[in-house]
Amino acid sequence: MATFLYKLGRLAFRRRHFVALIWVALLTLAGVGAASAPPAGSTSFSIPGTEAQKAFDLLEQRYPGMSADGATARVVFKAPDGEKMTDKANKATVRKTVKELQSGSEVASVADPYAGHAVSKDGTIAYASVKYKVSGMELEDSAKDALKDAGQDARDAGLTVEIGGDALTATPETGSSEVIGIAIAAVVLVITFGSLLAAGFPLLTAIIGVGIGVSTIAALANALDLGSTTSTLASMIGLAVGIDYALFIVSRYRAELAEGRGREEAAGRAVGTAGSAVVFAGLTVVIALVGLSVVNIPMLTKMGVAAAGTVAVAVLIALTLIPALLGYAGRRIKPAGEKSKLLGGGRTPKKPGRPNMGTRWASFVVRRPVAVLLLGVIGLGAAAIPAASLELGLPDDGSQPVSTTQRRAYDLLSEGFGPGFNGPLMVVVDAKDSDHPKAAFTKVGDEIKGLKDVVTVTPATPNKAGDTATITVVPDSKPSSATTEDLVHAIRDKGADITSATDAKVLVTGSTAMNIDVSQKLNDALLPYLALVVGLAFLLLIVVFRSILVPLKAALGFLLSVMAALGAVVAVFQWGWLSGLMNVEETGPVMSMMPIFMVGVVFGLAMDYEVFLVTRMREAYVHGEKPQQAVVTGFKHGARVVTAAAVIMIAVFSGFIGSSESMVKMIGFGLAVAVFFDAFIVRMAIVPAVLALLGKRAWWLPRWLDRALPNVDVEGDGLRTDADRRDPDEEKELVRA
Repeated sequence: MATFLYKLGRLAFRRRHFVALIWVALLTLAGVGAASAPPAGSTSFSIPGTEAQKAFDLLEQRYPGMSADGATARVVFKAPDGEKMTDKANKATVRKTVKELQSGSEVASVADPYAGHAVSKDGTIAYASVKYKVSGMELEDSAKDALKDAGQDARDAGLTVEIGGDALTATPETGSSEVIGIAIAAVVLVITFGSLLAAGFPLLTAIIGVGIGVSTIAALANALDLGSTTSTLASMIGLAVGIDYALFIVSRYRAELAEGRGREEAAGRAVGTAGSAVVFAGLTVVIALVGLSVVNIPMLTKMGVAAAGTVAVAVLIALTLIPALLGYAGRRIKPAGEKSKLLGGGRTPKKPGRPNMGTRWASFVVRRPVAVLLLGVIGLGAAAIPAASLELGLPDDGSQPVSTTQRRAYDLLSEGFGPGFNGPLMVVVDAKDSDHPKAAFTKVGDEIKGLKDVVTVTPATPNKAGDTATITVVPDSKPSSATTEDLVHAIRDKGADITSATDAKVLVTGSTAMNIDVSQKLNDALLPYLALVVGLAFLLLIVVFRSILVPLKAALGFLLSVMAALGAVVAVFQWGWLSGLMNVEETGPVMSMMPIFMVGVVFGLAMDYEVFLVTRMREAYVHGEKPQQAVVTGFKHGARVVTAAAVIMIAVFSGFIGSSESMVKMIGFGLAVAVFFDAFIVRMAIVPAVLALLGKRAWWLPRWLDRALPNVDVEGDGLRTDADRRDPDEEKELVRA
């Protein structure tokens, strides 16, 4: 592989105009596609195989035109102090608002609070339920504006009016902190390279890669049913790895220049060596992201595949566009150790010949490996302790900032009707195979009334055929509580008994039941997903490092860092530590998708540092150095770059903490913390300590396996003979290919 990439790097350097034109054309094509594509339609949220999804599908069949997945809204009214919502004037005001709400073309129905008994016992709070024909993502902006404006007359009359429900679903905003993250990345690159031009290349190529990836997602959003979160996460991951991969190539190029090689030769060697590490690091990220499909949640699968596509583009750009840009830069890119004149180049070093920080740190770790290893493991273990209290759930209006009307509507409904009113359960009774459907409907209602934590059970509402009915159950506790989850399981357990007695099937659905099913599905999928991703990457790393213990150590180190990161997420978003600093207004269960998504992304990113850092150690060991000295050599050449890459990733991910979308905020924080733990504690401390203790045993591989594995030559050993080749005919053949 190193030889092929070496030729590719030289070719891209030499044919830079052609390479640059291709990437500009791809960016333009993706941009035109995004601009001309129809806007994204509904982002369906289906969870195949869950009871809640089966109930939704049944409702679509048995209640034609019901729009079971249509958007809903609750317009909540509160009377001024000393007044009641049942007062004549307030009644007239509310009914006028209801009439306004009914005028929308996308409105399916509006329930009058006074006809539907939607007034609190003390008479101070009432609500009107609005049902739409389309989902919240499909709802036109004009319909959302009409919903917001409908209550203005009621507000003018002195009533408090707040609006909840998914009809006001908005596209998440990341805020200015994302720009700050990119600015920090730029500063780190300038410090690392000592050159504005060299620092600009990783940023430029990363932005081009993300532009192509996000534009392609936008172009395909309508056809493939991709949501707004998909492009946000793809840009987050694509930007981070794009900068890192380009950083690895440029850094190795400058190191090759410092050894006296010509610029084209240096570009070829940089792509042949660091490029090999980039390819395998990118493969681990792609495996981790595409592996999310094993969870069998379509939305999560699409997010993973889209982000994986952006990572693949970042790898291709690093291997081709970076050497092309280096060709354009010429002598303006200085060898390693030299700075541009603008940044103080040409000055005499204060302490010539002094080992760099990476060398000094690695030498310290090699001398005291046991102490460093114990300190690192104990520290990460302590950080992981909160993960034992992890509670999973999906957000509702109760997790919104208190400044939003959705959150205020949620609080008013809790005040007037109890906390469980915000998460009613819909029980669907399928009596098609029952001899006495009406009796079955009655029996289900009676059985549910006898359960704990039940406040209200509405009478069964059958369909026209009389073979299916819906029953609404209002719990006594809030939607995200463990008590409500227990109630869902209790109703399903009762349903099994009812089925055996009446032949009627009982299904529990609704947003609360769907959230519970999603959390359970994700929990069940976590271990198989870990086994698949870690297993595939383990096999890949055996090929890269030609070792059993090094990949095993890499996987165990990853588990330490991801558990510590989950502990940090629990401490901030569930326990509320530093919540003010992170702008977390409401603590609660951790997003159900967070652990499995973090495992996928962090594993891929952790392997980036592992591959880049340890391949330099492997390279030194293969070329004759002793194991401990190879560790020091690897840090001498790689520590500065890996440190810069980690700081850049942390800065980019931290930029998404300012997002208005709670899932994006949580993932941004979790990934930033995970990269910190993995890069600075696992890869910079635990890895060299373990390798120092293992010595030659770290690179042990059974002979039969050594013969069976393909030789990918990540260390670039084959370049020792290929470096001096100057075969014009061979190069012409490569150009034709």
